Amino acid sequence: MTQSQVAYEYPANDTAPMPLSLSIYADRAHVRAMMRDDAQAAGFRIAEAAGIEALLDGDARPLGEVVLLDCPRIDGAGLAALSRLDLRVAHAGTHLVVSTTVAALDDVFGCLDQSAAQILIEPSRAERVLALGRVLAKVPNLRVRELSDEDRLALLRLTEQVSQIAVRLDRLSPPSDSIHGADSAFRFESPKRPFTGSDGDDSERLVHATRPALPDPRLIRRIIRQRQLRARFFDGDLFGDPAWDMLLDLTAARAEHTRVSVTSLCIASGVPPTTALRWIGQMIDAGLFQRVEDDADRRRAFITLTDKAADAMARYFAELGSQAARAV
Repeated sequence: MTQSQVAYEYPANDTAPMPLSLSIYADRAHVRAMMRDDAQAAGFRIAEAAGIEALLDGDARPLGEVVLLDCPRIDGAGLAALSRLDLRVAHAGTHLVVSTTVAALDDVFGCLDQSAAQILIEPSRAERVLALGRVLAKVPNLRVRELSDEDRLALLRLTEQVSQIAVRLDRLSPPSDSIHGADSAFRFESPKRPFTGSDGDDSERLVHATRPALPDPRLIRRIIRQRQLRARFFDGDLFGDPAWDMLLDLTAARAEHTRVSVTSLCIASGVPPTTALRWIGQMIDAGLFQRVEDDADRRRAFITLTDKAADAMARYFAELGSQAARAV
């Protein structure tokens, strides 16, 4: 087995798991019916299928082991219900999959800070099935060894490839009355390990050493524009991971003392929103990004660099010196 492969272990007394119960909440009747059909085909037992207003009945309402929620638009009552659902799911150990739109993403993201929910942006049927597949991979009788940083990145890239295949297959299917996004799928999640740098050293050398100043944000914005020029001449898929573009954008924002919403960061990444969301999740897990709540509105959250990431970016640009403007 290569280092980039995921290793699964089955207990000696392994038995087939019982079907997981699943609750569906969606106001759009055709979406609710589609979710039910796909979940049943994937082997789930439907515990409930209702509109979002059912979540307003209070915490006494039982939830399935998996919750599928569709909220393309969200109002004040919906935000309160989603925040309460987020806490219930986190306390119960339930799996939550939420589909929404780019317009509602900031509000939805701000409500989901406890449950490690998978967030889908206007997903196709194939992409919802992929999200359910990730849930099935977490059943108790299937143990996944803790992944190294290299393994996690390899797995993330693999999910990107599978998602792209799913989108292409979905386009070949007969059109339905559902609304499909250009590209969306599940949020990538991984075992939380702090970022330790390329040599794996967890010491505080970077913290105690003199930290160079961040580069001029105008320089970083110029580099970003230079990188974006490539899309005029080449297929964007050639340039792979959006991590560096997001690091540049957050570095410029930190130097400018401005805040970056999750929607804005998704746009800066240059990839479809749910692809960006998977990478944001990975970068948070790696200790490079952090979620910061909005003091003025606790329902909103922003993404910033961690101190270690800011230190690394400052040192990187200091090392480049006068050649930084050509760092595309």
